[in-house]
Amino acid sequence: MNYSINKNEKTPAYLQLYRLLREDIVSGVYSFNQRLPSKRLIADETLVSVITVEHALALLCDEGYIEARQRSGYFVSFSKEDVFSRSPVDVKTEKAAVHNSAHSGFFPFSVLAKTMRFVLSEYGESTLDTSPNTGCDELREAIRSYLLRSRGLDCKNKQIVIGSGAEYLYGLIIELLGRDKKYALESPSYEKIELVYKNAGANYEMLPLSSDGIDSAALKGTDASVLHITPYRSFPSGVTASASKRHEYIRWAKKNGRKIIEDDFESEFSVLRKTEDTLFSLTETDNVIYMNTFSRTISPSMRVGYMVLPEKLVTEFENKLGFYSCSVPTFEQLVIARLISNGDFERHINRIRRNRRREIKERKEE
Repeated sequence: MNYSINKNEKTPAYLQLYRLLREDIVSGVYSFNQRLPSKRLIADETLVSVITVEHALALLCDEGYIEARQRSGYFVSFSKEDVFSRSPVDVKTEKAAVHNSAHSGFFPFSVLAKTMRFVLSEYGESTLDTSPNTGCDELREAIRSYLLRSRGLDCKNKQIVIGSGAEYLYGLIIELLGRDKKYALESPSYEKIELVYKNAGANYEMLPLSSDGIDSAALKGTDASVLHITPYRSFPSGVTASASKRHEYIRWAKKNGRKIIEDDFESEFSVLRKTEDTLFSLTETDNVIYMNTFSRTISPSMRVGYMVLPEKLVTEFENKLGFYSCSVPTFEQLVIARLISNGDFERHINRIRRNRRREIKERKEE
């Protein structure tokens, strides 16, 4: 172990240590079921406090890279070659878990109304202007900054495309990548995903979910070149892709120019100390299209979604689909941009996450 923590960096020491340990686990320096060095040893080697080490290890436990064993320490639970079949998903059981986890209440109306008034006052008649085809600069910049600080997802404004909800963006992706491609979808999955592919005349197949993501044997056997997944929590099954499964998806996509569509719906409400890493930020081959919407985090009437294209697809998108007008009104885009840039959006997210953690803690104590 030869880790160096830069205390002059803006990134907290525990996050630096978390990333260093995660990199060694993924690369195989620490193999499956191997015991990690003790907290005290890691602290001494890196010149940080034991509390800092505990925070880093807690994040790794949350994301499934390691597990704590009583009186024995921390052991690696991530397996790079974890491709054995797991039990099928019990959809009926998981449905209840998904619905019970839904947060109560949407964005505070008073804050939303105040923001709308501010935007009308600040921008005036320009709120009636036509939006640029891929979205207003203000919203694209707000999303770029938010994704970087909240998800570690680093992209440029030009990679972000705004559209009126996930279904609309699914259609754009099919037009971009082509109907001749074969797409692989989760089974079961949100019914509208399959309907969009079916109605677009795209070639697709359904891959069964196991308890931690798409069944490994099914993934290995598919001849699809595009994988459409909802790794945070698939609906209606409630399945969340484990750390091992996320890396399995990335390894699958490295071959033959394959691509992944990562639908990250509702991931903001994860109760983990740090939300799971996106596949977009984990991949090294620039082949993941990241998607999310504001329909859950603000209001279902806000039909506003966005996707982040791999940089190498930006020019192709502009050439093929750049003529499409943005389907979201300028006013709504400016309102959301303001909510993100002034911190109201993240305060709302953090409030919901705290409430969820408290509810889980109370249920455990009952």
